[in-house]
Amino acid sequence: MSYPTVTAPYGLKPINRFDGMPYAGATNQYPVTSGQAVFNGQVVAFVNGGTVSPVALTGNQSIYAVGICVGVQYTNSSGQTVQAQYAPATGVTNVIAYVVNDPAAEFKVAVTDSSGVITPVAGTILNTNVEGVTGTGDPATGNINSSVDGSTADDDATLLFRVTALVPETTDASGDYTEVVVKFNGTWHQQLSTLGTTL
Repeated sequence: MSYPTVTAPYGLKPINRFDGMPYAGATNQYPVTSGQAVFNGQVVAFVNGGTVSPVALTGNQSIYAVGICVGVQYTNSSGQTVQAQYAPATGVTNVIAYVVNDPAAEFKVAVTDSSGVITPVAGTILNTNVEGVTGTGDPATGNINSSVDGSTADDDATLLFRVTALVPETTDASGDYTEVVVKFNGTWHQQLSTLGTTL
């Protein structure tokens, strides 16, 4: 039987909830900080002023986030309301991000090295914490190619993501995993934190 292969990262894709309930597509709408491009599959966080901005993941710890952007709405230069996969940083106004902000939501994501190259890992990554890899957005698809860095798998509680499941359908020839399922780790989710807006 032939299994699909993962050749490049694709951002974070909501699939279900940590409590076993299916993901029903629920989102909340948040205004995006002016001058910020935002892509489907991208991690976003509240900033002072009540807006959300994309989060830089690579090489950072103790990062707060509110959720994953799964689409946008904005007003284009002709005054039309547009719903799209992503919003550019300029030429649009009134940008709203549709964000999966459920703290129990789980996301499928590719496993890479710190530079975003697919790097399969052993099943021992399960139940560890991992760092994200920021990636770049592709205006042609509207998606961001962020991922998680398998080499950072640890019990380090300052890392944003917790690996909650493995994806057997896309293991490589050695049986290592190219995709995992993650959720936000503890109080690094801004709406579980007892602090104010913190990045």
